[in-house]
Amino acid sequence: MTGIGIEEEFLLVDPRTGVSCPRAEAVLERHRICCPLPEGAAVHRELRPTQIEAATGVCETADELYEHLTAGRRTLAEAAAGEDCAILASGTPPRPSPERDYGADDRFGKVDALYAGVVKAYEACGCHVHVGVPDRETAVAVVNHLGEWLPTLLALSGNSPFEGGRDTGYESWRMVEQSRFPGSGVAPYFTDAAAYEEQVGRLVDCGVLVDEHQTFWLARPSARWPTVEVRAADTASTVDEAVLQGLLTRALVRTALADLDRGVEATPLDPQITAAAVWSAARHGLSGPAIDPAAGKPVPVGDRVATLLAHTKEALEETGDAELVRTLLGQLEREGTGAERQRRAAADGEVAVLRMLTEETVPHA
Repeated sequence: MTGIGIEEEFLLVDPRTGVSCPRAEAVLERHRICCPLPEGAAVHRELRPTQIEAATGVCETADELYEHLTAGRRTLAEAAAGEDCAILASGTPPRPSPERDYGADDRFGKVDALYAGVVKAYEACGCHVHVGVPDRETAVAVVNHLGEWLPTLLALSGNSPFEGGRDTGYESWRMVEQSRFPGSGVAPYFTDAAAYEEQVGRLVDCGVLVDEHQTFWLARPSARWPTVEVRAADTASTVDEAVLQGLLTRALVRTALADLDRGVEATPLDPQITAAAVWSAARHGLSGPAIDPAAGKPVPVGDRVATLLAHTKEALEETGDAELVRTLLGQLEREGTGAERQRRAAADGEVAVLRMLTEETVPHA
């Protein structure tokens, strides 16, 4: 079995108004004292003190993923409540945030200094999936294979329709915000790990990345772990949707590994078409047209999801996840994406969005 780890970013908000609260350090300290987690799981600070992250340990099965994700959300919610906050799983804040000057003097401070206005009000939250691979050479080759599927993973995850309290018309405004950073989107094709490292080094030398650990590509070899890290998805409103991203991502990685074992290398993609596919997924999610990055043409989004399932069928069956993935996809189709659910709640006012997100973020016992 191939191990999976998921990192979930959450907003810390005032539980009465939904306005973001810069109390991450206090929440983390309270969590350290009061809240045990499954082995290997952890919580971390994020770019902003209005954000916080829960990371699972290495999980082999869907049941383990559910256990770790649920524990992370429940314990963070408990610690946040002790600091008069709530955690929300939304890709962008549903309410306007006050302008703040954080003045950090650590690595986050370097990020602020480099990206200036692009990052000043950035509170976007994603769901990052790590899948184990044998080595860095393999990781780079797997990332090449993943490129054409990243827009579909994004479309399935859209959960950030609002910006500054207004409806943007996008399923994933988070992806629009992320696209403002240099080198965002689908990574270019790399022939090997040396070519990957050289390109990252050149971007650092050009002054557009803080260091070699920072890239904005939607899939990349992890800088810290022997994994491929996929960062396409908005943070998932529910544990079910986070599990769906994890299982589909693992199936894509396993399928890529099987192709590589057969000597099948990925075909380089047109960077303009992949950028268009990412934009289309961010704009329309599961409600509109999609773009097939390999064929370079528009297709129904349902066809892309069906093709993804067919592509990963063998891998999903090998891990015993096929039936669960079909169930979770059916649930998503019936209930709509997180963005669609946020919009439906918004018809009853801002407080209804806050209530809906709060209820979906923290699983009931």
